[in-house]
Parts: sequence; C-alpha cells; structure tokens
Amino acid sequence: MKRVAVIGSQRTPFVKSFGAYNSITTKDLLVASLDKLVAKFNLDGKLMDDVIGGAVIKSTRDFNLVREAVLSTKLDPNSPGLDMQRACGTSLEAVITLANKIKLSQADVGIACGVDSNSASPLEVSKPLRSLFLKLQMAKSTLERVRLFSQMRPKMFLPSIPTVNEPRTKKSMGEHTELMAKAWKITRREQDELSFRSQKSADAALKEGFFKDLVFEYQGLNQDQFIRPDTTLDRMAKLKPAFDKENGTLTAANSTPLTDGSSAVLLCSEDYAKKHNLKILAFIEDGQTSAVDFVHGAGLLMAPTKAVSTLIQRNKIRLQDFQVYEIHEAFAAQVLSTLKAWNDPEYCKTELGLEGILGEIDLDRLNTKGGSLALGHPFAATGSRLVGSTAKILSGKENSKALITACTAGGMGVALIMSSPK
Repeated sequence: MKRVAVIGSQRTPFVKSFGAYNSITTKDLLVASLDKLVAKFNLDGKLMDDVIGGAVIKSTRDFNLVREAVLSTKLDPNSPGLDMQRACGTSLEAVITLANKIKLSQADVGIACGVDSNSASPLEVSKPLRSLFLKLQMAKSTLERVRLFSQMRPKMFLPSIPTVNEPRTKKSMGEHTELMAKAWKITRREQDELSFRSQKSADAALKEGFFKDLVFEYQGLNQDQFIRPDTTLDRMAKLKPAFDKENGTLTAANSTPLTDGSSAVLLCSEDYAKKHNLKILAFIEDGQTSAVDFVHGAGLLMAPTKAVSTLIQRNKIRLQDFQVYEIHEAFAAQVLSTLKAWNDPEYCKTELGLEGILGEIDLDRLNTKGGSLALGHPFAATGSRLVGSTAKILSGKENSKALITACTAGGMGVALIMSSPK
C-alpha cells in the first residue's frame, strides 16, 4: 500500500459563536480555509482526487456542502466532494477515509476538511406550521387555502431551535461529562489545572509563532479568540458550575466554548509529493473508530479509550511509545477520565478486554501547543486542526510517532497514528 503524506494545513481563527463570523455562511466559512490551502500550495486549477469533509450543524440547503465549496474555489471543478459527519470526529474521520483511499491507490491527492458555525444554525418551523404549509402547497382552490390560513395560530410561529442534546437521553454533553467526572472522581481542581495548562501552552505557542503558518487572517482576526494569557487558577475557581448548578464541577473555564471556524489539510501519496516537490511534514499510519453503549451506562465520551486500545494492539505498540499526544479537550473532565481509565485494571479488563493496563502517558508530551479548551472547538473542524498542528510538530522530530484522539457525540471516538517524515 502507498504511504500517505501530510503536506500542510490552513484554518481560520477559531472564534466565539454569535460574534465575528455571525454573517458568514457555513459554506463560505469552509471556502475560506480551502482557498488559503489552494493558495499556499499552488493548487490553482489542480485536480483533487477527492475533497472529504463536513459540518455537524448545517442547513438542508447545504446538502452537498463540500462539493459546493469546491466549486467556489480555484480547484479544478472536476474535483469531487464528499460530505460526511461523525459529530466532533468528522474531519478526523475525513482524514482517515481519504488516507485509506490513497493507500489503496483509489486516490493520489486530496483534501480533508471540516467546518462548523453555531452562528449559522438553521431554525426550523414548528411541526404544525410545517404541516399547514405543505397542505397549502397542495391546495387546489382559493377557498381551501382560505380555510387553511384560518387554522394558523400565533404559537405555530415559534421556531424550533436546534440543540446538541443526546436524543436518547435528552442530556447535554456537559451533563453526561458531569456523570463521568463523578464516576471517575475527577475534582474541580484537577479540571481547572488541566485547562490552565492548556491555556499556558497555547499562549506560549502563539508567542513563539507556532500558529503563524497554520492560521490565516480572516474577517480582521489573525488568532484564536479563546487564548487567555492572563488567566489564573484563582479566577477559574470563582466561576459557577455550568451544567450541574448545585454539585457540578464543569465550568466555562474547563469546558470548550461554542466556536465557529473551519480547517483543511492536504494529503497525498509519497510518490505524488516527490513528483511535485512537496515537502512532507508527516505520514498517516493508521486510524480507528469505536463506540460505547452510553445509553445503558457507559460514559458518553469514553469511546476513545476503546479506539486507542484497538489501534495500538493492531500496530503492536504500547501506549507509551508515542512522542506526541494530541487528545481533543472537549472537557477537562473527559481528558482526565480517559487518562484514568487507561490506568485502571478493572476498566481495562471489563471494557477493553485486556489482561493488564494500558498505563500512564508522559503528560509533558500531551497537547504541548494547547488544546481545544484554549483554542476553541468548531465541532467538525477540530480533527483537521489536530492533524495539521500535529504534522507540524512531527516535522521537527525524527523517529517519532503521534497519537491523536477525539471523542464525539453519540458515544463514539476516533483515534489516529501519525509518524515523523524521517
């Protein structure tokens, strides 16, 4: 099979929802990252074998979002586009899907991408009003239309606002994570410390210029809005719980904010990179997706533990054999629960089917340039953000491997192994 190279990535600054990108459509937000990727790697007029990505929240008018975005760029219009959605793991799944196509010689070059904008969330009409409109459309006489109009009531015009609550439990992701924090005995202090560490790492990376060639200027902004260099643990400790108001430990400081943004990453075969003189930052080695039965008691965001267990067993390596760890920080409690689970004999036996534990990781290798708690989390854009930044980190290392994980709504998890170019 062909080796899959990561050439580079581009993304918008990640910003607070209902703010700077309030007037930008989801498609145009995705086009922004694709346009910059095209410009950076001289892809004008170039044919992509596939462009794969998606959004978690999108309107029905965006049923062909990625293909329409491709047609709005300077890429060869014969480049196909594929929409996919695996909640917060969407663009990480897109990377795996595209990488597999390249490995099997079904593609030679392509783009994985993702976008989300809560600001552009579609509002639906109520079911009674929708039913009435459909009947009006089918009405065959003026008298019938008048009769239907007379059935309208003011309450019918109340919009149906979308939520990200789990349909089967009616709980939000934050409420589910509160249950995980209690089950794993994760303290408020531990969560705040992880979030504080993420903020400090992101601030240091920003000051050293790490994001300069990854994040482009857009809508007058040139950096993520959530990095807070002046934050302190004392300030974090004063915040009120966000989900469980009485006994909760999750706050705005140790949970990811609602975020708008997009990202895109260029992948190709090793032969394609050499033929077109493209510098290889890293290689994609293998990926895995898993799920847990959260409806019947499993932690909603614990699936990455299973994905990683399967992935490292298949590749005959240990959890400790990575020089870089990028764990998506949906919530600090979710990251800490994952770390504790890998080191828990009972969990590893009953949930992962292992005879021993996966063990601990070196925390000095974890999210060294900041994580989602500090950078933000546009649901479908986080995966390609992770791959792009991890590739840059690996490009400066030799004989190194990286492990990326992302938890998702629906009790799923995605994991990916990458390696350095040498």
